[in-house]
Amino acid sequence: MKISCGTCRNIKMPERRSLMKYTKEDILRIADEENVSFIRLQFTDILGSLKNVAITRSQLEKALNNKCMFDGSSIEGFVRIEESDMYLHPDLDTFVIFPWRTSEDHKVARLICDVYCSDGTPFEGDPRYVLRRAIKKAADMGYSCNVGPECEFFLFHIDENGKPTTQTHDQGGYFDLGPVDRGENCRRDICLALEEMGFEIEASHHEVAEAQHEIDFKYDEVLTAADNVMTFKYVVKSIAQSHGLHATFMPKPIRHQRLGHAHQHLAVQGGRKRFLRRERQPQSQQDRIQLHRRCARAYPPDDPRAQSPCQFV
Repeated sequence: MKISCGTCRNIKMPERRSLMKYTKEDILRIADEENVSFIRLQFTDILGSLKNVAITRSQLEKALNNKCMFDGSSIEGFVRIEESDMYLHPDLDTFVIFPWRTSEDHKVARLICDVYCSDGTPFEGDPRYVLRRAIKKAADMGYSCNVGPECEFFLFHIDENGKPTTQTHDQGGYFDLGPVDRGENCRRDICLALEEMGFEIEASHHEVAEAQHEIDFKYDEVLTAADNVMTFKYVVKSIAQSHGLHATFMPKPIRHQRLGHAHQHLAVQGGRKRFLRRERQPQSQQDRIQLHRRCARAYPPDDPRAQSPCQFV
């Protein structure tokens, strides 16, 4: 079964593509061989923002033994101050060195972490834990799922104070190239950095609106795909900054311009149960309209020719 949002992409149900598997010893050895001096222990808050605690190489073994603490009460929506001691448990298979930090003596790596409470239980507000529970629930029903994201973003200039603007010299449109596409050098460097980090880049191109771009990478199982989206956003913003640009994933930064999409192509396999319980399925035309209204985007496009609905009648 395939559920697709946006333009069609061919997503097969795998064999799941192989992931790099690391042990603690592997990571310690690679850190020494590659002169890794800093490691970012990354996690996501309940609003979807990427956070991190940075450590030096001397603390890496401690981190790999799940001994790194942070103040959870300082993260919006996490815990109260009397419950503030929280732990980061790194997912060893997410270890990667940032390719744009090229100093041979002070390379920077990252590990994506799960958040745990002081009593050793997973924090229920950790988005990764929420997704793991959803994956398990689907697996218990006999389903497995792959996700193929299509991520769109805008590249804008920054002002003399380094603040982002919505100004651009880019006049490009759908599939345009230089010199009309002023962002292709930045987009190219983003693709190269992602490939060095293990992404399989399938395509990249200028999108419909001015300053709008899209980079497509290969589908993966749900949790890995979610990690990849967070990594993708971080890489895009970092490389854009190195080009003196500001990258934003806002859905509609400029009025009367085409909005940015985040198409998610789902390939679901297995199971025989319905996605909607019989009593929840729409029974009338009005029910169907209400269901589609709830599923519609919060930022409908101004252009009636766009892929998304503009209005409901």
